[in-house]
Amino acid sequence: MHLHALWRSSKARCLRATFTLALLATLVGCSYSNPLSHRGASQATHRAANSDEGYLRGVAGKLVDSAGRPVRLIGVSWFGFETGSCALHGLSVRNWRDMLDQIHGVGFNVLRLPFSNQFLDDPTCAPTGIDYIKNPDLKGLKGLALLDRIVDGAARRGLKVILDRHSPSPDVRGDFWYTEQVPESRWIDDWVMLARHYRGNRAVIGADIANEPHGAATWGDGKPATDWRLAAEGAGNAILAANPHWLILVQGIQYFSGDQYWWGGQLRGATLYPVHLSHPDKLVYSPHDYGPSVSWQVWFGARDFPQNLPQVWDEHWGNLTQQGTPLLIGEFSGRSVGADHEGVWQRTLMSYLSQRGIGAVYWAWNPDSADTDGMLEADWATINQPELDVVLGREPAPPAAAPAGSATPGNASPGG
Repeated sequence: MHLHALWRSSKARCLRATFTLALLATLVGCSYSNPLSHRGASQATHRAANSDEGYLRGVAGKLVDSAGRPVRLIGVSWFGFETGSCALHGLSVRNWRDMLDQIHGVGFNVLRLPFSNQFLDDPTCAPTGIDYIKNPDLKGLKGLALLDRIVDGAARRGLKVILDRHSPSPDVRGDFWYTEQVPESRWIDDWVMLARHYRGNRAVIGADIANEPHGAATWGDGKPATDWRLAAEGAGNAILAANPHWLILVQGIQYFSGDQYWWGGQLRGATLYPVHLSHPDKLVYSPHDYGPSVSWQVWFGARDFPQNLPQVWDEHWGNLTQQGTPLLIGEFSGRSVGADHEGVWQRTLMSYLSQRGIGAVYWAWNPDSADTDGMLEADWATINQPELDVVLGREPAPPAAAPAGSATPGNASPGG
């Protein structure tokens, strides 16, 4: 029965009652059963019955929504909170709302926000580089309050948000997920705080728990000081205990069994030593992958380039979907979309991801990344249209590149 019909029938029964003192109490009781109270109860019940609405989970190697429909995340990282400015870059030039309008308007559905632990609560991490005439509502905000404002703006535009603990301290990043200044316990505690803080906020869908472990970081050797798999399990389970709705994004390392790959991109070890979470459907492996402009690698110089690339990706991270775990490329970028090695690599990657239904987050929205391209031009307003077309799959797969000679591998360290 619709609520207005229920209200009319209740009211009619009450009006038929006599006006005795006893029946007056009954009348008051009937009058209390009003449509507003019914509506509130209905909404509360709906929320309880659909507590997973707006969140994602993994099924058979794919991300799906609460109704089981496949979801492909395509987004950008907008950085700055993890830097010495303690503020998103570009706000000296533009209004933050206009920036979010543009991110959503060009076709992205997820925003990755890098931050540092120090950004969250250190009073010395005061935002700089914000024009408060252009952004008057950001004045006086810093740290978590500033992050809240951006998250709220993303939510209002239908953008999902992934929080990325990019560095322990502004512009400081070592091999591991911890430092002397920010021990592992602080790293986990901050994540648990954020998980509780954003619990129920359906815009925030996941935690990219640590950015680009590399160098001495290991996978699966059981050594607490270096084993990134163990650390990811510990942090991931602590986060899920506080907020079981979040995705837990786990990047790779750099070296495994003598094989070198991009910082955060080496996930060969996950085939033998997978991450085990209390909620297995919340695990997402999130490798990083870059092109030759960041660092030249041997596979770029192979004679069968670019036909060799799918095998390279399969071996380092692509085959993990066959174990039932979804993938989301956490960072990628290229300075070209043309017929050179860089452009062919990037278009081949996007074709590979599209064919497999794998999502990706571009590094970066900003035009001021040191060694990668940006989705915005240097004026912080104009879209890099050729780049956007490739990232959103509007360009065809690339032609085969001309055979290349031998190459010397670089250190596989991206700028993100």
